[in-house]
Amino acid sequence: IVRKGKTQLHKWAERQVLLCGTCLIVASVKDSLTGKMHILPLVGGKVEEVKRRQHCLMFSSAGPQAQTYFVNFDTLADYQRWHRQASKMVSQTISLVDLSCYSLEEVPEYLSYSQDLTHLNLRHNFMSLQGPGGLLNLPRFSQLKSLNLSHNRLGVFPESVCEILTLTELNLSCNGMNTVPAQIGNLQSLQTLSLDGNQLNFLPEELGGLAQLSSLGLSFNNFPHIPGVLDRLSGMDRLAMAGNRVETLELGILARMSHLKNIDLRLNGLRWVKSEALEAVKQVTQLDLRDNHLATLDLSSICSLEILHCQRNQLRALTLSGFTLRTLHASSNRLTTVNIYPVPNQLTQMDLSRNLLEYLPDWVCDSRKVEVLDVTHNFLSELPARLLSSLSLRKLLAGNNRLQRLPDLLDHVPLEVLDLQHNKLGELPESLFYKALNLKYLNVSANALEIIPPSSQSEESLSTLQELYLTGNKLNENCAALLVGHQNLRVLHMAYNQLLSFPASKLSKLELLEELNLSGNKLKTIPSTVSSCKRLHTLIAHSNHISVFPEILNLPEIKLVDLSCNELTEILLPDSLTATLHELDLTGNSSLLLEHKTLNLFSHITTLKLDQKPAMTAGDSLGSSTLWNHGYSEMSGQRNKLCVSVLAVDRFGDSVEAAYGVFDGDRNEEVPRLLQCTMGDVLSEELLHSNVDSVYMSNTFLTSHRKLGMAGQKLGASALLCYIHHEPSELGSYFSLTVANVGSCQAVLCRDGQPLPLSKVFSLEQSTEEMDRVKLSKAIITEDNKVSGVTCCSRLLGCSYLSPWVLPKPWVRTEPLCSQDDFLILGNRALFEKVSYQEAVCTVQAVRDPRAAAKKLCTLAQSYGCRDNVGAVVVSLHIGEDSCTCETPHANTGTEPRGPPPTPLPVTAPPGDPAMPSSSSGIASEFNSETSASEMGSEAGSTASDEHPSGPTVRPERRCSLHPAATLFLFQRQPSCTTFSSNQSDNGLDSDDEAPLEGVISNGSKLEVEVDIHCCAFQIRSGPAASPKDHNLDKTRSDYPNGKMRRQNSVVVSATNGCLLAVCGREISDLKKSPSTSSLFGKKLSNGSVVAPEDSHNLIEVAVEAPKKKSGYFTAPAQQDPEDQLVVPPSLEQDVREQLRGQSPMVPGPPPPFTPPSIRDPVWDHPHPPAPMLPQRDLAPNPIPGLQQEVYDTAL
Repeated sequence: IVRKGKTQLHKWAERQVLLCGTCLIVASVKDSLTGKMHILPLVGGKVEEVKRRQHCLMFSSAGPQAQTYFVNFDTLADYQRWHRQASKMVSQTISLVDLSCYSLEEVPEYLSYSQDLTHLNLRHNFMSLQGPGGLLNLPRFSQLKSLNLSHNRLGVFPESVCEILTLTELNLSCNGMNTVPAQIGNLQSLQTLSLDGNQLNFLPEELGGLAQLSSLGLSFNNFPHIPGVLDRLSGMDRLAMAGNRVETLELGILARMSHLKNIDLRLNGLRWVKSEALEAVKQVTQLDLRDNHLATLDLSSICSLEILHCQRNQLRALTLSGFTLRTLHASSNRLTTVNIYPVPNQLTQMDLSRNLLEYLPDWVCDSRKVEVLDVTHNFLSELPARLLSSLSLRKLLAGNNRLQRLPDLLDHVPLEVLDLQHNKLGELPESLFYKALNLKYLNVSANALEIIPPSSQSEESLSTLQELYLTGNKLNENCAALLVGHQNLRVLHMAYNQLLSFPASKLSKLELLEELNLSGNKLKTIPSTVSSCKRLHTLIAHSNHISVFPEILNLPEIKLVDLSCNELTEILLPDSLTATLHELDLTGNSSLLLEHKTLNLFSHITTLKLDQKPAMTAGDSLGSSTLWNHGYSEMSGQRNKLCVSVLAVDRFGDSVEAAYGVFDGDRNEEVPRLLQCTMGDVLSEELLHSNVDSVYMSNTFLTSHRKLGMAGQKLGASALLCYIHHEPSELGSYFSLTVANVGSCQAVLCRDGQPLPLSKVFSLEQSTEEMDRVKLSKAIITEDNKVSGVTCCSRLLGCSYLSPWVLPKPWVRTEPLCSQDDFLILGNRALFEKVSYQEAVCTVQAVRDPRAAAKKLCTLAQSYGCRDNVGAVVVSLHIGEDSCTCETPHANTGTEPRGPPPTPLPVTAPPGDPAMPSSSSGIASEFNSETSASEMGSEAGSTASDEHPSGPTVRPERRCSLHPAATLFLFQRQPSCTTFSSNQSDNGLDSDDEAPLEGVISNGSKLEVEVDIHCCAFQIRSGPAASPKDHNLDKTRSDYPNGKMRRQNSVVVSATNGCLLAVCGREISDLKKSPSTSSLFGKKLSNGSVVAPEDSHNLIEVAVEAPKKKSGYFTAPAQQDPEDQLVVPPSLEQDVREQLRGQSPMVPGPPPPFTPPSIRDPVWDHPHPPAPMLPQRDLAPNPIPGLQQEVYDTAL
C-alpha cells in the first residue's frame, strides 16, 4: 500500500513497488508495471520508520524539491528487509556514472543532486548545449574529474566544459569540431585530453599553458605538421597524431619536446624523416610509423629508442641505434638488410617477415637476448649455425623461405617453437630432438622430408614435444616408429604423405594424443590400438582407402570424426556411444549402407553428414550437371563453434545457372547462418528486376544487410557470392561468372592452370583506397588496424552501427567463362592467409574430386598453423565449345531484358501437404533430431489441362547446355514437402506405414545430406508477371519471390516450384494449432525450404527465424523418382491427358478462371524461338461458367 506526500493520510493505494539500483520505482496502475512509472532517487535521501503506522516506511529523495512516498508492508519480514536494503542506498555516494549509448539529449535531472560525482560518461549520445540538463549546466558538478563526451555530434567545442576546473581527463573525440577555444587554458589540472576524429588543423596558444597535460590525442584530424605549441607542454610524454596529413617528420622538433616519449604517427602518408642537425633525440623511446610511404628510414639519432613499428611501408633501407632497442617490427616492406649499430644487446623481439632478405645480418647472431625472431616469407637459403645455437632464442619462425638444410645443434638450446614450413628441407638435424629438449611446437609441413630424426639417442626419451605438423612431405610408415619417444604429443598432423599403414604398437604409446590427422594417405585401416588414446577428441582421416570403421566411438572424449572420401562399407558399433561425439562426417563413401540400428545409435550426434543418392530432376535434362559440380568443406579448427557457412546450388534459376557463396562471421555463428539460408532467395528475387550485374548484386547485398538489422544482429560478416549464368541478351553467348564480395572472403578462378583472383579484399591493411575512405570519414582506427577497435574490414554485411565507416556495398565483377577455365575456388580469410593462390590452384589440380579438393585445402590450412574456422568451396567447370549441339535458329528474335521464365503447369498435392522444392546437390542441411526415418515419406501429384496450346505448333528447337532455349514445359510429378511430427505424418497416415526415404534416413538425430538449402526460387524464379487487371483482385492475394499467393472460395493456393498446394481455411487453422507444425507454419526452414505461407509471409523478414546449427527445426527434402520426369511433346499432350484421366482418381477442386490471350502474361523472351507452351492461366474475379478443373492425384 503506497501513499504520496505528507497530507491526506487517508488516501492510500495498492501499487507495485520496486527497489531497483539506487531508485524506488512506483507503478501508476494497480497490479501492473505498465504505464507511467514514478522514480524516486534515494541517493542522499532518507528512509525513516513511520511510528504511528505498523510496518510502514517513508522514502524521501534529496534536494530542494524532495518527494516523499510512504510504503506499508504486510509482514514484518518484508518491512525489515526493505528497511535494511534502502538504508544502504541512501548512504551511498555516487562517484561514477556511465550513461553511454542511451540516446540522451540532456543529463538526467536526478543527477543534479549528486554533488560527489567524479566520473561522468556520456559517450554516444545526442547531447545538446541548451536546456536544464544541457552541457551549459555541467559546471554544477564541482567535483567532476573525468568527462567523456565523445561521439555526440556537437559540432563545436562546449566552452562550458572549460569552467570545470577540477577536470583531469576530457574526451571530446568524434564531434566534428573545427576549433578549440582559448578557454582551454583554464583547465590547469587537465592531464589527458582526447580530441581525435575531428576537423582540427591548429591549436590555440593557450593550450601550451597546461603544465600537467601528459597525454594528448590529435589522431584523425587535419594537421599538416606537428603543432608548434606542443613545444611548451613540458609535461607531455605521449602524443597521438595518427591519421593526419603529416608528410615530413623533422626530428629536430621532437628533440625540443623534452618530455615526449611515445609518438604515434601511423597513417599519415609520411614520405620523409629528416634530421638536419647532429643533435640527438634522447627522450623518445617509442615510435610508431606504420602504414606510411617511407622508402628509407634513418633513426640513428634517436639513441634511446626502445620500440619501433614501421610495418607496411616501402622501406628498402633501415638504420637504427642499438643502444636501447628492445622491439623491432618491420614486416611487409622491401628490406634486403637492416643496419643497427651498436649491436642491440637489449633486443628481445624482432619481426622482419615479408621482406626481401636473402641472408640474416651478423648482428642478429651477436645479439645476446633475442627471444623471438620472425623471418617468414623472405628469400633465405640458409640459417646461421650460431643462430640455432643461441642460448636466448625461444621462438624461431622461418617458414616460406628457400632453406634446403638446417645446421646441426652443437649444444642444448632453449628453443620452444620452431616453424620451418614451406621450405625445401630434405632432412632435419639428427640431434634436433635431444638437443632442443624444450621444443614444444614443430611445423615442417610442405617440405620434402623422407624421414624424421629420432627423439633420443637411447630408449629413454626426454622429449617435451606437444604439437608436430608433418603434412605435405614424403614420409612413409617407417617414420611412425620414430614418434614413440614423443610421449607428450597432443597434436599430430601427418596428412598427405605416403603412409600405407600406421603401426598399431606405436600408436598405443601416444596415450596423451588429442588430435590426429592422417588424411590424404593410402591407409586401409586405422589401428585398433587407437582406443588406447583416451584423450583423443579429433580424428581426421579423409581421402584414404579405409574400409573398416575404426574403434573410436567408445573413446570418452571423442568429439569429431571425419572419415569422408574413403571406402567404408559398414560400421560396427558398440552397444552405446559416448555423449561427447557431436560431428561425424561419412560423405564420399559410395558403398556405405547404414542400418536403422546404426542410425539410432547416432541419434544424439549434433551434426551427422551422409551422402544422398542423386535424383534426376528437370534440370538434369538441360545438362547443368555436366557443366559444373562442386564440393565444399567447413572445419572449426581449434575453436568450439563453426562461424563459417557455405552456399552451393548447382541448379539455380532455370537449371543452367548456379550460385555459390561463403560467409564468415569471424566469432559469430548466427550471422553467416542467416545469410546462408536467405541470400540465394534474395538474389533470385533481384534477378527479376534487373539484369545488370552491378545492380542485382548490390541490391542483393543491401537487402541482406537490412535483414540482418531487422533480425537484431549487430555483428557483421564477410560475404562472397558467385553467380554462374547465361546471357540471354546475346545471341550465341556463353556463360559468365559474376562475383560480388564484402570483407575478406575471396574467389579465385583457375584459367590455363594459373590463378585469376576475382574478388577484392576489403581490409584496411590491404586496400589503400578503403583506408583513405575510412580516414576521410573520421573513423578511429586503433593500433591493431580495426575500425573503432571492432573489425579490420571496411565493408561487411551487418555492423550498421559502424556506418558510414563500414559499408555493405560489394565489389562486383563479371568474367566471361571459356574452355580454359578449369575450376573455381571460394574461401574465407583463414584459408587464403595460409594457402597462397598458386598453391591452392596446384592443390586442386592434383585432386580430381571437388569435395576431396575442398577438404584438402582446409586440411592444409590447419596444418600450416590456422586455428580459426576454415571454409572452402571448389567448383569444377566443364565449359567448352566442343559440347555445343545447337541447331541453326529458324528465325531471329529481338533482344529484350531478362524476365521471368514461363512457369510449368502446376501439379497438385493432396490437401494438407505443404509444397517443397526438389532436392539438388547443394549444401549439406541439418534435420531436426525429432524427425524419425519412417516419417520421411514423400508425395507427389500432377495435373493436366484440357486446354490446347494456342497458335501454330512449332517443333522444339534442339539446344545445348551452353546455349539453352527458354524453359520447356515439363509434365512431371513434383515432390512435396512434409512437415514432420513425432506422432503422425502430415498425410494422415501413421509414420510406421510409410516407407523410409532412400538416401535420407533420420531416426532422432540431425542428418546432413547433400541437398539444396534454398527454396523453389532456385528452381523457377517466378511465374509470369501479373497482368494489370490482376492487381484489382481479392485483397488477400499477395506476390512472393517463389510464386504467387492466391485465395478464392476459402482455398489457399501457393504456387511453389511448380507445385500447387490447396489447403482449406479450416485445415490451415489446424496446421497452426498442431504442435508439430505451429513453429514451422509460414516460416523458412534451415535448408531453404518453405512451408505453407501465411498472409503476412515475407521472405525478407524470415531471417529472424533461421535456426542455429545446434538447435531449431529442420525438414528433409522429398525424393524424386527418375521415372516421374516426363517431357511431353506437344503432339502427345492430349493422349497423355486421356491416359492419366483414366488411371488417376479425380480430386475435386475450385475451377480456375480462363484468361483470354489478350491479357495473358508475357513469357520470358529468348534469342531463339521457344518451344510451344500451354497457355498460362491466371485468376479472374468471375470464373467463366462451365469450365471445370480436374485435378489428378498421382500421389505415391
